[in-house]
Amino acid sequence: MAQELNRFSRTLTQEVTNPAAQAMLYGIGLKEEDMSKPQIGIASTGYEGNPCNMHLNGLSVYVKQGVQANDMVGLVFNTIGVSDGMTNGNDGMRYSLPSRDIIADSIETVVAAQWYDGVIAVVGCDKNMPGAIMAMARLDRPAIMVYGGTIRSGHYKGQKLDIVSAFEALGKKFAGNISDEDYKGVIQNSIPGQGACGGMYTANTMASSIEAMGLSLPFSSSYPATHEGKQEECKKIGAAMKKLLEMNLTPAEIITRKSLENALTVVMALGGSTNAALHYLAIAHSAGIPLTLDDIQAISDRTPFIADLKPSGKYYMEDILEIGGVPAVMKYLHGEGLIHGDCMTVTGKTVAENLAEAPDLDFEAQKIIFPLSQPIKASGHIQVLYGNLAPKGAVAKITGKEGLRFEGEAKVCEHESEIIDALAKGEIKAGHIVVIRNAGPKGGPGMSEMLKPTSAVMGAGLGDKIALITDGRFSGGTHGFVVGHITPEAFEGGPIALVKDGDRITIDANTRELTLHISDEEMAARKAAWVQPAPKFTKGMLGKYIRNVKSASEGCVTDEA
Repeated sequence: MAQELNRFSRTLTQEVTNPAAQAMLYGIGLKEEDMSKPQIGIASTGYEGNPCNMHLNGLSVYVKQGVQANDMVGLVFNTIGVSDGMTNGNDGMRYSLPSRDIIADSIETVVAAQWYDGVIAVVGCDKNMPGAIMAMARLDRPAIMVYGGTIRSGHYKGQKLDIVSAFEALGKKFAGNISDEDYKGVIQNSIPGQGACGGMYTANTMASSIEAMGLSLPFSSSYPATHEGKQEECKKIGAAMKKLLEMNLTPAEIITRKSLENALTVVMALGGSTNAALHYLAIAHSAGIPLTLDDIQAISDRTPFIADLKPSGKYYMEDILEIGGVPAVMKYLHGEGLIHGDCMTVTGKTVAENLAEAPDLDFEAQKIIFPLSQPIKASGHIQVLYGNLAPKGAVAKITGKEGLRFEGEAKVCEHESEIIDALAKGEIKAGHIVVIRNAGPKGGPGMSEMLKPTSAVMGAGLGDKIALITDGRFSGGTHGFVVGHITPEAFEGGPIALVKDGDRITIDANTRELTLHISDEEMAARKAAWVQPAPKFTKGMLGKYIRNVKSASEGCVTDEA
């Protein structure tokens, strides 16, 4: 069995020469007949404190049953998670992006140290997925990702709700547009139970695109957490893993330039999170595949935005399943020449082979996905901007609904909490471009998301009247005229550190420019007067992160010298 399944490192010779390892395996309950079976590490990011992750340990039980039923040994281990929804708007968000790399490091560590022959990652919240894929790419042994599934929508007074509804209710409260009773009703009913945030936010963006890349089974991203199909998927994983071992099919053959393009094409078509740009730069780095912001822009240029999904649209991820799931969307894109069909996947088949049996989209019966001939936007909503405010790039989320150009007066905030205070006091006015700086990977640290301020702006009725720019990130739940990932960041003396209240700024998605309207001489004078702030942390995990993290334009990776 061991030789037939192409086991990687835990060879029979090593087992014989390490009696302590054998003794310990007997100690955990294995029998003599188990010693020649492949050992599969099952990495769960399950924990009780987050709806996205609260059910993952339970799903891991089904995964293990499927592994054992296919004559392999399944061994569950855990890694961490951070709830983006719960940390948004407070200093806990500093730990969210760093958690991605801790997840990658910990999965790599356990699987490599324990000589596991394959790895299955059962994941939920935003950073779980890219972290798991980064580890799989580094390990390069048979691997499958299982998405815990999207949450069902909440309901209150006839309205569908999700996590963004709660943040937007805060803005309505500031504006005096919601009663105390309804505010409480929205908060108490937005999150009905287990599953990741329900729109095309970062979790569903990454799950959909990783399925398109080929590292999860078809429909993995489509089944809600509470759907019976999710348990069935988990039980099928063992057979899929056995096939990967028999074929010796590893992530190096699945994560390719073409499959990365497939993933990013699905991100653009579905209107996914800007965080995908950050995470796919990191995934490509782990896989040793060159990928730049300009490559992402090229995919955006050729991919129409065709999905009417939250946050800018009307529908939720749970609605995608009703029209055929992500495979139906992929089948349509493949038929139109936007998806590479010859990429290998964890089914042991190519993308085209997987899609042969997928349902067709019915553009008459459903209005969630639009035909390419009638897109919401003719090119992708993710736009990479450059200019004297972002010499090394910035990432904008522009669906076209908010226009393609915004010029306004800078209102500078040194921390995202300042915009919340300013909104509450009525100091944010139409025509402002709010600059939130010192929020980058080093300066934040951790490159916090700005879901709380952007949602509050929406709730206050200013979503189409102001713009926000930052060296931090925006949540997948963000919509409006927003530009993030500005590099160089303020902490490193990037031009965003030099902006003053009242400066004129132009955001132009047509020319893809982000411009601060001051002279080169004034820019140089401000730069000469700038003093780098002290790092907020020098010890602990965040101190280590500040010292090691690369820029947003490089994916915020931490394993590069």
